Amino acid sequence: MSRDLLTLADQQALLREREADHFHDECGIFGVHGHPEAANITYLGLYALQHRGQESCGIVSSTGREQFVHRAMGLVADVFGEKTLEKLPGRHAIGHVRYSTAGGSHLRNAQPFYATTDGGPVAIAHNGNLVNANTIRRELEGRGAIFSTTADSEVIVQLLARSREQTLEERLIDSLSRVKGAFSLVVLTRDALIAARDPHGFRPLSLGRLDGAWVAASETCALDLIGAEHERDLDPGEVVVIRRGRLRTLRPFTPAPKENFCIFEYIYFARPDSNLNGQNVYSYRKELGRMLAREHPVAADLVVPVLDSGNTAALGFAEESGIPYEQAMIRNHYVRRTFIEPAQSIRHFGVKVKHNAVRGLLQGKRVILVDDSIVRGTTLIKLVSMLRQAGAREVHARISSPPTIGPCYYGIDTPTREELIANQHSVDGIREIIGADTIGYLSLEGLHNVSKSLKHGYCDACFSDNYPIPVSREGPPPQLSLFREIEEGGS
Repeated sequence: MSRDLLTLADQQALLREREADHFHDECGIFGVHGHPEAANITYLGLYALQHRGQESCGIVSSTGREQFVHRAMGLVADVFGEKTLEKLPGRHAIGHVRYSTAGGSHLRNAQPFYATTDGGPVAIAHNGNLVNANTIRRELEGRGAIFSTTADSEVIVQLLARSREQTLEERLIDSLSRVKGAFSLVVLTRDALIAARDPHGFRPLSLGRLDGAWVAASETCALDLIGAEHERDLDPGEVVVIRRGRLRTLRPFTPAPKENFCIFEYIYFARPDSNLNGQNVYSYRKELGRMLAREHPVAADLVVPVLDSGNTAALGFAEESGIPYEQAMIRNHYVRRTFIEPAQSIRHFGVKVKHNAVRGLLQGKRVILVDDSIVRGTTLIKLVSMLRQAGAREVHARISSPPTIGPCYYGIDTPTREELIANQHSVDGIREIIGADTIGYLSLEGLHNVSKSLKHGYCDACFSDNYPIPVSREGPPPQLSLFREIEEGGS
């Protein structure tokens, strides 16, 4: 059996990754069972979910006898071409897109993870974050387990491989019963597709049908792209096993006191054309903007969104306030994650690559700048400065969510508490830092009022500091379990 070679530099990098407080995976997952072009369909599904992760992607396919895998760093369209997809045969497949995390940008962390067990091959794609991953990792390492990644998702694979249950689905359920936190996942066995959500229902997962095949996806926008019909969303704590075209539903976990769907999926993370739990994301964001206008009115000439995250809320704000909506900042959609930066004489070069102000619209105008959230505040500082340089007479910042005062431990990549600007400064202090004339956040009460339309409970811990699952403050494992394989003939 071949193993990845871990050089000394690799080991040192891995150690630095593991020394981080936590690793969050903002991800998108997709699975299909029973389609003759399973890999191609999965490729399209991942393409629609690209907003959920741009760091790496992967697909595992199955013929019912063998599994085939391709994972790489980069965007879906760059990683998968016609020749690559031809090497992924079979009627079943799962795929994954992953967002970068601090220190975790390495191929070894790309998913789906896959392993050979005595019950057959298994591949897993996971969206979410496990709050007790370090504890389980320590325990498994003490029993001889060797981890080759820093991702908490590998804990599930290790638990599954060591479970004493009979079938793979029973082993999976046994494994998931030991983890705490957020998980929506798709699992590919030799002949079955399994989809599961944690009992709190933190992250989304939908089921659809396409030409007799079953499809599972993080968001309904992926179903729309491939022409699949949305059947329903998985319930919190539900496990669905699809084999030979038949779907079997299991509910093996103790239900949580209430559903805790991530409210930030609605505010920012999901695509606006998706429906989450029956609620259209676009309509919800527009209503946030309306509520924001009612809570923080101001005399102005233009409502300007921070593209693309603030455009829908800005539309709602404009309609409610009667102030014209203008895209007075243009976003460059062709910016890669890295680029060659010239001499530092070009001030704010990084933000100018992505945004540029429309001077003809802004000269002498009072501008309301709308965004969905402020995390560190660094981008907004530069955007407010850009508007003023383009001639804006006043700049009023309006944010369509409450102040972000706590990190997310359930799958959204947010900084530490100390890096969150709203945790360190008052609202007026933030206004002064970003250079705005005024600033207005949507209140927590306003968020709750808009969210009355939702047909489920939700988690707002990043705004309320009320965490539904206690979060361990434990540090990283005391040492790494690493292996280094010497190539034949090497020293």
